[in-house]
Amino acid sequence: MTSKQMINKQYLWPNIGSFVESRSDRKCFDLIQIDEPPKNLDKIQVKPLLRENISKTLIKSTNKKQQTLTAFQLELLSLLTTYKNLFYPERTIENGEQIRLVYSLHALNHILRTRSRIVSHNAKIKNNNQNYDKDEYRDQGLTRPKVLIILPFRHSAYLTVNIMVDILFGDNKDSDEKRIHLMNYKRFLKEFGPDSADGSKISSRKPDDYKQLFAGNIDDSFRVGLSLTKKSLKLYSDFYSSDIIIASPLGLRLIIGAAGEEKRDFDFLSSIDMIIMDQADIFLMQNWEHVLHLFDHLHRKPNETHGVDFSRVKLWVLELWSKFYYQLLLFTTVPSPLITGFFNKFSTNFSGKLIIRNEIQINRAAINNVYIQCSQIFHRFECQSYGQMADARFEFFTTKILPKFRHDPMMIRTMIFVPSYFDYVRLRNYFRNDDISFTQICEYSKPGKVAKARHIFFYGGRHFLLYTERYHFYNRPTIKGIRHLIFYEPPVYPQFYSEMVNAMNHANQGQKMLTDYSSMSVTVLYNRFDTPSLLPLVGTKSMTKLLSNDDSSSNVHMFLTENVLH
Repeated sequence: MTSKQMINKQYLWPNIGSFVESRSDRKCFDLIQIDEPPKNLDKIQVKPLLRENISKTLIKSTNKKQQTLTAFQLELLSLLTTYKNLFYPERTIENGEQIRLVYSLHALNHILRTRSRIVSHNAKIKNNNQNYDKDEYRDQGLTRPKVLIILPFRHSAYLTVNIMVDILFGDNKDSDEKRIHLMNYKRFLKEFGPDSADGSKISSRKPDDYKQLFAGNIDDSFRVGLSLTKKSLKLYSDFYSSDIIIASPLGLRLIIGAAGEEKRDFDFLSSIDMIIMDQADIFLMQNWEHVLHLFDHLHRKPNETHGVDFSRVKLWVLELWSKFYYQLLLFTTVPSPLITGFFNKFSTNFSGKLIIRNEIQINRAAINNVYIQCSQIFHRFECQSYGQMADARFEFFTTKILPKFRHDPMMIRTMIFVPSYFDYVRLRNYFRNDDISFTQICEYSKPGKVAKARHIFFYGGRHFLLYTERYHFYNRPTIKGIRHLIFYEPPVYPQFYSEMVNAMNHANQGQKMLTDYSSMSVTVLYNRFDTPSLLPLVGTKSMTKLLSNDDSSSNVHMFLTENVLH
């Protein structure tokens, strides 16, 4: 749909905050309207079974501190049940499990409502024999799986499945009167549950978000099917007998395969109604190509029939229009340009999309957490299109920024922080070819090589240190000896900015290398396509100034700690 056919409307709710609804202006579409923020579950269509068990789940998960959904959860669930796509870039340590409960409830509600419709139609067809309108009872897809939940780690899947079990069965798992069947849970607990050693190896000096993220089983290759009825849940069901599939991008990539491979399968993706991507920012740190590969094989025509009754298949599914009907729910900690662009590209739902868009005040911006009293200089470079950005950034860096640091002996011990591995490889090759003094640390560096690089850099044995964000994400070390810091582009995780700048403090410089903060510097390269990353880094007001094209505006902006705090 073109922008001329879309209507944008802004809302402001008490807990979710500001969000924009973008939908078609075509009156032929019967769209669910957004009402006032709900005060309870009464106005939200949730199956009675789930409504009854949700309070039991909350009492169990919060140690009896909470018996009903929070106002935030009610607002979020209300938005999900409109079946519009949702982009939520404000997932945090505090609200992460609240979000998990809400989307788990929404997924189960969708499956049970769909199942009830199919069972009702089966009964009507049986009673009416052949005297019925077949189109009236088209209620299925070409394959059975309806919900796909994409998660980064086995521990994430473990938490999600446990919440689903609680929502489905409440405290009836041990009741003879309401005996339920939970199949293969012991196997699931063994393969996905926390090991006794999980988390014990994490240093107490690591940040809280790191400790929480890497707690539990962090294996990123998994997939499991869930088949459910009113009184049973089977884990590890065959995909073509499953209602819900929970998997990682890598786990799906291994079964989808690539062109030319003999064994590959992606028919199970042909009729997905709902895709939930939680902690999507972590996929950037794993392998974003796996996500793109998955979506490239979504809603394709199956290679086999898989026993489908074509008289019961929805017409739009037969027309291969499922991509216009499925709901995409994306939850992320950061609004990265890649993630934002991905959501907009695959947000093809005719019902429209909802984008959470709250202003970020300076006191919430990452730059506000910097306490080092050194200049922080932001350099803007021009770029005509997103596709040209990598080349434009490289050209600007090598011609405008690097010469200032390369030939000045006062600029020794300069770290170059590189979010993209492809940019890192390009810079590494350039440095080698141009005989520039440097050492390097990336996610593929062996521990011995890392220790050697850190030692050489600390004692000034090399002028530059090339350092990838992905390595920092998985290790979160404190690199000592940094006197000058260059962010080749704004980091994916804004907190890494303040972490790296604060690592330049005197305590990390060595007794023989003490220097005044005024002789240190931080340099950031950015352009207009970096807007999503700049927002949590400097806040809404400062970002507007950085991107301003007024005649009085400059391409160079300086921040000092005093400017930020006051």
